[in-house]
Amino acid sequence: MIIKKTFTYAILTGVSLGFIQKSEPTLKDAFKQDFYVGAALNGRQISGQDPKATALIKQQFNTISPENLLKWGPVHPQPDTYNFKPADDYVKFGQDNKMFIVGHTLMWHQQTPKWVFEDAAGNPVSREVLLKRLEDHINTVVGRYKGKIGGWDVVNEAIDDQQGDLRKTKWLEILGEDFAAKAFEYAHKADPKAELYYNDYSLYRPEKRAGTIKLVKSLQAKGIKVAAIGMQGHYGLTKPSLEDIEASIVAFSKLGVKVNFTELDIDVLPNPSRRQGADIAETFGADEKYNVYTTGLPDSVQQKLTKRYADLFALFRKHRNVIDRITLWGVTDNDSWLNDWPIRGRTSYPLLFDRSYQPKPAMQAVLQTAKNKM
Repeated sequence: MIIKKTFTYAILTGVSLGFIQKSEPTLKDAFKQDFYVGAALNGRQISGQDPKATALIKQQFNTISPENLLKWGPVHPQPDTYNFKPADDYVKFGQDNKMFIVGHTLMWHQQTPKWVFEDAAGNPVSREVLLKRLEDHINTVVGRYKGKIGGWDVVNEAIDDQQGDLRKTKWLEILGEDFAAKAFEYAHKADPKAELYYNDYSLYRPEKRAGTIKLVKSLQAKGIKVAAIGMQGHYGLTKPSLEDIEASIVAFSKLGVKVNFTELDIDVLPNPSRRQGADIAETFGADEKYNVYTTGLPDSVQQKLTKRYADLFALFRKHRNVIDRITLWGVTDNDSWLNDWPIRGRTSYPLLFDRSYQPKPAMQAVLQTAKNKM
C-alpha cells in the first residue's frame, strides 16, 4: 500500500514548524485517550541550538526523556562534581510545556565513571562504600527534581542478553543480588511520589522476559513498587515479531505493572550484529555494505517502514489499558543514535521525521491507527 503525503507546512515564530496537517491532529492529540507520546531529547535541543526541533517537540509530544544528560557520567562526572545545568534546562523545558518528564537513568553498567566502583588506588570499593555512593547520588539527583520529574528509569539493562540471568556488572559483583532493590529503595525515599521503572532492551525475547519477571517479582516480594517496565523498542523492519512483543506486554501486565515503550526506533539498515537490541558495547568497523542508503531511502523501504510503524502503533493501541507511554528515541533521523551504532557514520532512517524536520509517510500511517475503532 502506497500512502500519499497530504501534509501542509507553515512558518511559526520565524521557525519552520516541521508538521501541520489541517485534517490530522498531532501525535499527542491523536493518542491523548490512549497514552503519552514522547521523544528523547539531546543537548542541542535542550540548549536551544536546534530551534526547528524545539518547535517540533512542543507541537507533537507531551512527554520527554533525556537521551544522555541525566546518566551518571554526564551529571556526576567526579566524586564532588555535579553538572546540573543541562538537566535543569531539560526539566524547565518540560515544565514550561506542561509535559510528563522522565528521568533516565540512575543505575546502569554503562556511562558510569570508574571512580564510582574504585578507591583512590584503583581497587574495588567495599559494598558499604558503593552503597553510600549510590545513595548519595540518587538522593542528590532525584531529590533535586522531586515533584518535577514524574518517573525515573531506576535500573537500566540489568538482565543478561542470552540466558536471562542478572548481567555480570560491577553493581552485581560488589553489591550482590540486591543491587536493584537498593536503587529502588533510595529512589523512593528521595521522591516518594515519583513513578519508578525498570528499563531494558530485547524484552520480547523469552529468556529476557523471564529474567525481567523474576527480577520484578523479587522487588515486589520486598514490598518495592515497580510502576512500569520499560520495553526499549529498538526494532527492525521485520524482527521481532508482533507476537513476541505482545507476549511480553501481556506477561508483564500480569505482574500488576504498566508497560512503557521507552526507546522506539526502527533500524532499516543491514545489521552486522546477530542480535536485535541495544548493546552499545557491541560495535563494528566501517563497511559500505551496512550503509546502503546514503543518498536517501528507497520507496520500497519507506513503505516497509510505514507498515512497521502502523503495525506497532496498532498493537500499542490494542493494549492501551496497560500502556502508559510511547517514547521515540530521538526527534528526527538526524538525531538518532543509530547513525553511529553499531557502525559510526551511517545514514539511518529510524524515526517518524526526516532530516529536514518533515514527517515521513509513516507519520500519517501512525496517526491513522488512532482513528481505528477497537
